[in-house]
Amino acid sequence: LVHGRHDAVLVDPPLTTEQAKTVGDWVEASGKRLTHIFVTHGHGDHWFAAGLLAERFGAQVVASAGTIEQMHASVAARPVLWDKLWPGQIPPSPVTAVTVPGNRFTLDGHDVHIVEVGRGDVDDSAVLHVPELGLAVAGDVIYNDVHQYLGGSPDGDFGPWRTAIDAVAALEPRHIVASHQNKERDDDATRLLADTRRYLDEAETELAKHDTPLGFFTAMLARYPNRRHGATVLWIGTRAIYLTRDGGDLRQNIVTAWL
Repeated sequence: LVHGRHDAVLVDPPLTTEQAKTVGDWVEASGKRLTHIFVTHGHGDHWFAAGLLAERFGAQVVASAGTIEQMHASVAARPVLWDKLWPGQIPPSPVTAVTVPGNRFTLDGHDVHIVEVGRGDVDDSAVLHVPELGLAVAGDVIYNDVHQYLGGSPDGDFGPWRTAIDAVAALEPRHIVASHQNKERDDDATRLLADTRRYLDEAETELAKHDTPLGFFTAMLARYPNRRHGATVLWIGTRAIYLTRDGGDLRQNIVTAWL
């Protein structure tokens, strides 16, 4: 929740109906007027409950044009993926997000920018940049001390993700809020940028060494023995990459890796 004296914007609302109530109560307790809900990318766990919260607070859901396209793809994937993983827990999720002129809006008179950066752990990602706070809310482009989801690059090419990291760095933020994080760590931008890059570099090194998904997965766990979160996500991404090595449709490989 990014807020000024009176108004607020919520970034990446949650997935389930129950989570939406918890987050909504938290927003209400802040005493701020929720004007916007911003979605950084199309993965359903970052927006499927946006409609419930938008209706509760009279807020507008906003996103980049590319993210909106990816949101439609996530809706199409609900029956074969999301509803299988969280049966009966996800509310109706029509895509109501709209773009804003110039990818910019104001919050209590302060400029807030939607910055499109390309592929993070999924295509068409964007970050919320609040220049006056030195803040970037980075969705899944930047991670904070947890294992990263590599399945959005099932071909094993992390070049586009590195380009997205560079785009965030070019904003010169002091603080970065990562969607996936160890809540005990700080939000220092320099560390998060370096750590996210390093993880991709080391994943690339290990992918070149290992012919099996288990070999790669074990090697990444060994490189990060103190990371307590995200091992399941690492395994799912690993499966997607190695399924793709064996051929088949990229999108289908991602779905298969999750199920």
